[in-house]
Amino acid sequence: MGERIEAVVLDIMHVMDYLWEAGTGLHGEKGKERTPWVRNHALAILEGRVGRVIGGLKQILTKQELRSSQKKALKKVITYFENHRHMMAYDCYLAAGYPIATGLIEETCGSLIKDRADRSGSRWSSEGVQAVLNLRAVMKNGDWDEYWNYHMETERERIYGRSSDAHPSSVAKTA
Repeated sequence: MGERIEAVVLDIMHVMDYLWEAGTGLHGEKGKERTPWVRNHALAILEGRVGRVIGGLKQILTKQELRSSQKKALKKVITYFENHRHMMAYDCYLAAGYPIATGLIEETCGSLIKDRADRSGSRWSSEGVQAVLNLRAVMKNGDWDEYWNYHMETERERIYGRSSDAHPSSVAKTA
């Protein structure tokens, strides 16, 4: 197995929700500027410029005349981005091939786990459901043939011992 690398990634869809909230607060629900504003800020975040986005939002907050509702929306977004900045290195995550949204993971959970384990009338022990899910994961990953060959060899060794242990020539050499 390869080296295990862990990264905590903030789902980009949560970031987008906050950008839309800020964009709507600044430009209104139907304002022409809203969509381009959100798009530009999302692109900046994806390119690794989270600090600039936060700085820009802070400048808007301090330098523009805003209604209290606009200030409240911006402060909420700024706080969220500052608190989660360490999980928003999307340029690095994308370069490494990491998923930045949970949709794929949630779909995998649905197709791998829920479709099999959450059937009406099903009763599973923890060990039983884990065994079935392990096999489903092997199959969905396209590793079934490799796994099956490994499994058969392991079972053969478990039942009959290692092939060299039972070979007549190895018995003759030890006698």
